[in-house]
Amino acid sequence: MAASHSPRAGFVIIGNEILSGRTQDANLPYLAQRLGRAGIAMVEVRIVSDERDAIIEAVNTLRARLDHVFTSGGIGPTHDDITAASIAAAFDLPLDRDPEAVRRLERHYPPDKLNAARLTMADVPRGAGLIDNPVSAAPGFRVENVYVLAGVPAIFRAMVDMVVPHLAAGPPILSRTLSSHLTEGLVAAPLGRLQEEFPDVAIGSYPFYRNDRLGVSLVLRSPDPDRLEAATAAVALMIRALGEEPLAEPDATAEAQPPVH
Repeated sequence: MAASHSPRAGFVIIGNEILSGRTQDANLPYLAQRLGRAGIAMVEVRIVSDERDAIIEAVNTLRARLDHVFTSGGIGPTHDDITAASIAAAFDLPLDRDPEAVRRLERHYPPDKLNAARLTMADVPRGAGLIDNPVSAAPGFRVENVYVLAGVPAIFRAMVDMVVPHLAAGPPILSRTLSSHLTEGLVAAPLGRLQEEFPDVAIGSYPFYRNDRLGVSLVLRSPDPDRLEAATAAVALMIRALGEEPLAEPDATAEAQPPVH
């Protein structure tokens, strides 16, 4: 799929342990922020079980309409690691044992430790490009615009850092945050009018409760620094008109972490 001026990405988080609540996903924040700095907007995230049909449906839906699709989880050596086979089925490709992937595993594991289960981590869809794993050797892989990565956060981050610099990207997505002790009910109407005035700036409101006081953080996002600053100034004026002084929150030059609510 050809990238537009502002590429869009999706993320499929695979694993019963995430859906059960036993494990909390730590990969989405890293991926979203890393993509934001590259000018790629994360627009959809799905969490699916370790089931072939669920993985196929999610990946095929997202890859048909987004520039980049990432998956995490399910590429280890156990019976429930079915992501590679599911991606192969999604693309109607056979699953092959990749000789280069085998060589990487052979360099990493002593001969008596490279058992049949671990060798399955070298099975990828035919023709897939390997994604380096500098942490534990077993590679991820790419098929067209789908990037299949490990679920372990340290390995996932390393793989993301390998992939993102090579993606079709756009200008960095910048953000600004203004907070106040107003409530969402008070800012809703004027904030809606400002969003109409600045349709090219995404404006979100996030309520919080701190030190026994309600408030709201208003987060503005745009790749255009001039429009972002103009919208931020307008939001500050709105807050003052409602009787509060805006409290600036720290933001990175590119996509920052969401405010603490």
